[in-house]
Amino acid sequence: MKCIVTGGAGFIGSHVVDRLLKEGCEVTVLDNYSTGRPDNLAHHSSSGKLRLVKADIRDLKSIRPHFEGVERVFHLAALADIVPSIVNPISYYESNVLGTMYVLEAARSAGVKKLVYAASSSCYGIPDKYPTPETAEIRPQYPYALTKYLGEQTVLHWGQVYKLPVVALRLFNVYGTRSRTSGTYGAVFGVFLAQKLNGKPFTVVGDGTQTRDFTYVTDVADAFFTASASDAAGEVFNVGSGGTYSVNKLVGLLGGDKVYIPKRPGEPDCTFADTSRIGARLGWRPKVTIEQGVANVLANIEYWRQAPVWTPENIGEATRDWFKYLGDMK
Repeated sequence: MKCIVTGGAGFIGSHVVDRLLKEGCEVTVLDNYSTGRPDNLAHHSSSGKLRLVKADIRDLKSIRPHFEGVERVFHLAALADIVPSIVNPISYYESNVLGTMYVLEAARSAGVKKLVYAASSSCYGIPDKYPTPETAEIRPQYPYALTKYLGEQTVLHWGQVYKLPVVALRLFNVYGTRSRTSGTYGAVFGVFLAQKLNGKPFTVVGDGTQTRDFTYVTDVADAFFTASASDAAGEVFNVGSGGTYSVNKLVGLLGGDKVYIPKRPGEPDCTFADTSRIGARLGWRPKVTIEQGVANVLANIEYWRQAPVWTPENIGEATRDWFKYLGDMK
């Protein structure tokens, strides 16, 4: 079976590639390496079933030929992070909405049998209900969340109008080996990893009692494969860990000193996925506990040894940018 993984050199994408190769698939990775790293796939260098193509999903003409003969597409290429999306919303729209449409068009013209889209739980904003079901009100708080949701809606629309079998997976707080630690505005797990590697204290936002649905990356890759092999079409599923854990608990598992920085407005106090739909419909359930997941990351920590350093100072820059944005909007 031939597959394409857009963003396949990235954190989650490379784990999806791992799973597909394990299943015996032939895999083409399309990645422009803006955040992905070829090193994430170096352990497959001797595989005759993996092909790496440097390409940008915003260029339909260049990506279209690679879809010929492909059965399944896993669309993970996107721009991430909150504050950069506020600073440069046009780039996010071009990548996360128009880029998604171009992937859909390439898949449609090639007669692809299933496309699975990496949607984002950020579409829920600050929800009223925990655990949060797929039927919760959509409340994107910033352009990243909005463009990922618009991408999701584009995927579902192409499925409805053009009968392209599509599934969207709303991912919750993914962490694990190969997670990104570059940039000033990354996810909490990547920030903490960089700080641990460089002997810095963990910068905890607020009092650290806020909780997150930390979901291990191999469970997420399993969800992608399970959805692609199913008869589901035109459906949306949450993908989470089955629990929600405080930032303080994560710090305790990682081990180290911590300092506190001001809470950023617009961030939820909790993320917690209701995964009953994907469990009932696809039989998928998470397997990796947070204790197991963090232990696995620590066992492979040398992978991140060259990561950039986050400090209380540059994390503070992100916080100041956020407050400045809110002030400008008044």
